[in-house]
Amino acid sequence: MGGKRAPRMDRVNQVVQEVLGDELELIDDERLELVTITGVRVEPGLSHAVVWFSSLSRGDPEGVAVALGEHRIRLQKAIARQLRLRGTPLLSFVPDPAIASGSRVEELLRDLHRNEDDGL
Repeated sequence: MGGKRAPRMDRVNQVVQEVLGDELELIDDERLELVTITGVRVEPGLSHAVVWFSSLSRGDPEGVAVALGEHRIRLQKAIARQLRLRGTPLLSFVPDPAIASGSRVEELLRDLHRNEDDGL
């Protein structure tokens, strides 16, 4: 029985991510123009969900998290409207750490390449 729960939760995570991405496109807020939902983890009890995001804008990721938080009720309503779950999870928004790590690796590689070109 425990083996069936994980695939169901994987599917719930995927569908919630799709719903949030679609709804995000409909929100008229400049702070959210270049924001992508990169992942979702809904708790098995459906009471809470962590939503990871990335932003291509140069703005502060915390500012994007605040903007998403301001639209949290609308996003939760979209989930409730489109999914048949026994409850709608409370959403919390977190910048995707993989994006920042990847950007840092790219920066280090550019610096390394630049130093090789400079003969260092």
